[in-house]
Amino acid sequence: MQIQDKAELCFPELLNTSCRKPTPPWFEAVLVNVLFSSISFMTVALNLLVIISISHFRQLHTPTNILLLSLAVSDFLVGLLVIPVEIFRKSSCWFLGDLMCSLYIYVSCIITSASIGDMVLISVDRYVAICDPLHYPTRVTENKVKLCVCLCWLCSVLYSSLFLRDDLIQPGRYNGCHGDCVFAIDYKAEVVDLVITFITPVTVIVVLYTSVFVVAVSQARSMRTHITAVTAQLSVSLKTKKSELKAARTLGVLVVVFLICFCPYYCVSLAGENFLNASSASYVVSLFYFNSCLNPLIYALFYPWFRKAIKLIVTLQILRPDSYKSNI
Repeated sequence: MQIQDKAELCFPELLNTSCRKPTPPWFEAVLVNVLFSSISFMTVALNLLVIISISHFRQLHTPTNILLLSLAVSDFLVGLLVIPVEIFRKSSCWFLGDLMCSLYIYVSCIITSASIGDMVLISVDRYVAICDPLHYPTRVTENKVKLCVCLCWLCSVLYSSLFLRDDLIQPGRYNGCHGDCVFAIDYKAEVVDLVITFITPVTVIVVLYTSVFVVAVSQARSMRTHITAVTAQLSVSLKTKKSELKAARTLGVLVVVFLICFCPYYCVSLAGENFLNASSASYVVSLFYFNSCLNPLIYALFYPWFRKAIKLIVTLQILRPDSYKSNI
């Protein structure tokens, strides 16, 4: 009986302090692992295409696309690092030690915070482009956007360092036994985190996109009213407006999908662990991660330039010396 008990422990030599090996139902374990693995693979592959496209082709070096590039990098890291480690953490004992556990939680927090910050920046970009189009070229430049992206990631690092300070100073302080990797905060800290990383950004995003929607509807009506009496110069202006409105609509879809994927996760986090069973919680987490996979699919659906870039990448035409000048 003792030998059998030892076999069920993560560290048999530590009888009194070792965790038991996770033993979820076989079908549930396979389903969750296949689901998470599929999301991870698709997230890495699709976001890598976005990163290569925007980085390689000079025509795509625009302020808006720089923000999309930053978002793609955070999504890529979710698929490459966060999801695989999450699969390992949920399906087996944690053999990597307390320090690696703390670092994993720290990196996950940085990536998530950066993604939310990117969404806010995208909303600000669309707000200025639609609501103040005359000053957009001077107010939103590539250098300013790059600076904002760097500040976004820096703030994510600083916030995560403060939020996880105790766990970084004393790794494994919340682990109940050897072979475990958990993170716990008190309810007050969780509410503060919810306000800073979700409620405030979401409020800003909703307010900005509501303004964008109102102005976009007004501009669309104006364009339809004057469409019959346009000069060549005005025609170009209308084309530019149409392009900006289309970009606003596409990025609006991106933001809506983001809210749909993130809201259940934060609601469950606030409600507490006992609100859902382990199986349901896994699907809420998978929806949270699935957002990183959906973003490039939205680009492929709404952006012709992304589809053209994929074609050039898949056919290896980007290996040509002058491929970065391609008209996309």
